[in-house]
Amino acid sequence: MSADVATQPLNLPLYATTEKCSGGTYIVTGANTGLGFEAAKHLVALGSAKVILGVRNLAAGEEAKAKIEAATGITNVAEVWELNLSSYDSVKSFAKKAIAELDRIDALIENAAVAGSQRVIAEGHLQSITVNVLSTLLLGVLLLPKLKESAKQYGIVPHLVIVSSGVSFDYKDGWAKIKDDPLVKADAFEDAAIMQQYPLSKLLEVFAIRELASLLPLSRTGVVMNLVCPGLCKTDLARNAPPAFRETIAAMHAKSGRTAEDGSRTLLHGAVAGPESHGCFLSDCKIAQQKVPSWVTDEEGSASQKHTWELIASELEATEPGCVKNILQ
Repeated sequence: MSADVATQPLNLPLYATTEKCSGGTYIVTGANTGLGFEAAKHLVALGSAKVILGVRNLAAGEEAKAKIEAATGITNVAEVWELNLSSYDSVKSFAKKAIAELDRIDALIENAAVAGSQRVIAEGHLQSITVNVLSTLLLGVLLLPKLKESAKQYGIVPHLVIVSSGVSFDYKDGWAKIKDDPLVKADAFEDAAIMQQYPLSKLLEVFAIRELASLLPLSRTGVVMNLVCPGLCKTDLARNAPPAFRETIAAMHAKSGRTAEDGSRTLLHGAVAGPESHGCFLSDCKIAQQKVPSWVTDEEGSASQKHTWELIASELEATEPGCVKNILQ
């Protein structure tokens, strides 16, 4: 167990308040369970006008909505929308609906992720890469114009929050072997390396958002983009992992794990964090740039960051021509 996990603080502060969230519109992906569910429940309780639960399974989403309404006593706020991040078409349909039907977006909290332990291909890539990176970034890019418009029209500071992980920084040795073409080389992972797709996906998120935030400063868009590490939380993220790995995680959960509700506070912090959080890595409800290692931030890391974003941007442009050019022009 890493020192960070063993000593992670519990009972985190709730920086999201009624004053900050009342009347806002929020999108939470992966909102039917775990961190996403708890974050959505908080947002409903805090007086949001609308909370969109982006879920792959509509029945599970409706069940989550019913639980949120029962717990908060608030109806007609949570809405269940289908979002399957294994499908680019589903992402594009979701974004199109959000642009057409939502007056504003105060925060897009991209929490949905998979931690695959088998070779599953989606949209031509390993599923964890497609879901956690490519579709997540596609949704963010497609909705950035709406976030920017919301900032101007309503005088707010919308947030694009990507839920990443500190495990990304454990992938240093693996990264050195694939950094020239990580998307292609990840697709060629042998079975023994499949478990590496999750930390790799989280590292790709870090590189991509750090680069995108540098290309789109807050002064240009009015939109804060940040990365959130929720820490080790008692969720079912590792449900598909091999038994031995699940046992290890269960032991760590028992010793140091946060509850899903406690962990969700990090997501909410990301959604209301100040402008100084733009492009930053957040942990324990604080800006935690010191946790980003030097091999990510040094000259070589910066080159990897730029190259990684360019590879991802190329995939997004191929999927939805003009989407990246639209936000950068």
